[in-house]
Amino acid sequence: MTTTDEPVYWSAARKIALRFFLVFFLLYIFFNPNGVLPYINVLFEQYITPFHSLVVWIGNNILHLAKPITVFTNGSGDTTYDYVIMLLIFVLALVATIIWSVADRKVRNYNKLFYWLTVVVRYYVAITMLTYGFVKVIKLQFPSPDLNRLLEPVGDMSPMGLAWTYMGYSYGFNIFTGLGEITCGLLLFFRRTSTLGALLGLVVAANIMAINYAFDVPVKLLSTMLTLMCLFLLFKDAVRLINFFILNKPAAPANLTPHTFKKRWVNISTTVIKYLLIVYVLAGNLVSDIQAMSQYGDSAPKPPLYGIYQVETFIRNHDTVPPLATDTTRWNKLILSYSGGARVTFMDDTIRRYDWKLDTVKHTVLMAPYTDSLNKGIFTYSIPKKDELLLKGLKRSDSLEIRLKKIDLKKFRLINRGFNWINEYPYNR
Repeated sequence: MTTTDEPVYWSAARKIALRFFLVFFLLYIFFNPNGVLPYINVLFEQYITPFHSLVVWIGNNILHLAKPITVFTNGSGDTTYDYVIMLLIFVLALVATIIWSVADRKVRNYNKLFYWLTVVVRYYVAITMLTYGFVKVIKLQFPSPDLNRLLEPVGDMSPMGLAWTYMGYSYGFNIFTGLGEITCGLLLFFRRTSTLGALLGLVVAANIMAINYAFDVPVKLLSTMLTLMCLFLLFKDAVRLINFFILNKPAAPANLTPHTFKKRWVNISTTVIKYLLIVYVLAGNLVSDIQAMSQYGDSAPKPPLYGIYQVETFIRNHDTVPPLATDTTRWNKLILSYSGGARVTFMDDTIRRYDWKLDTVKHTVLMAPYTDSLNKGIFTYSIPKKDELLLKGLKRSDSLEIRLKKIDLKKFRLINRGFNWINEYPYNR
């Protein structure tokens, strides 16, 4: 069976589309490198700064935004800055397409340019998928629900917090989704498996995009671009895929002949660079993620006194304070889930975060609200019995003695329910 040949003559629409997407994708990668090359993020920090000023100027003078742009790309990839960057990329790609189309009207095809653009897009999607895949398999992106989350009512969760709790609960689900992303990334590195990788990538990226939109996760732009890139990679095989999956017709083999360079040493060099990049990405992600497990995530060391404590008695100035639901000053629970911090829930269900500096040698605690570092409390602590905690000290001018009982975490259904092959009843809510 003959393979599908590259067309000698491209339609005007196809040439215009190539011009647009080449500029659009390359500009997007320039503004969002996502660590796809060694040390690219270091370089990114250097060249992106002038664009911050440009985007602020565009927001003020062209778009006339109600508020000036002061927040740039951070943990959120959906800031106002990011949307203005996307608009800038789109306009630049559009203008470049118009100029290019006028200047290069007689060209017959862009087979070579199309080939190398697909290589760049394949590698960008592949490395991004591998990065996200490894942090799921090693379980860094979605840690198990922490102590604060266990006490948080579902109705008080943000949509993203609900999604993170859902994903973080199951390590098996993390492995399943992570392996899907890793497999997609590996398949996209090679021409013979790139179509399968793009198909898998479309499913994976579209699912991520759906979660991001449905649960208001601020990575909507990136997931949308990954989905669009996978669709772009499948375009060259569109007729073959439609014949195979929909029309029940024979699909000719794809033409997998690479576009090589004239000089042999250049071809050898690009092959060597390719495999070095693959090894770098795989080893780099694996090593950095394993190291990160000791700093955060499920394997991070727990702080001293880790746990949720129920206040049993609360004595202020030698008077026992009753546990009235209307009391805004009496503690109800103390949550110690990470080093250097604590949360206190009060009887009226309000929550306050504290700096928590523990000296395990002197058995002292210095705590102060995040919003009021001058309002310090100084306590000595002891453990009279197993799973009990006694705090004695001063807060402002008040003497406090607080006796607390550690809550057995296995009492939480989310933790003790586990997996069951056999379920006699249809609902276990």
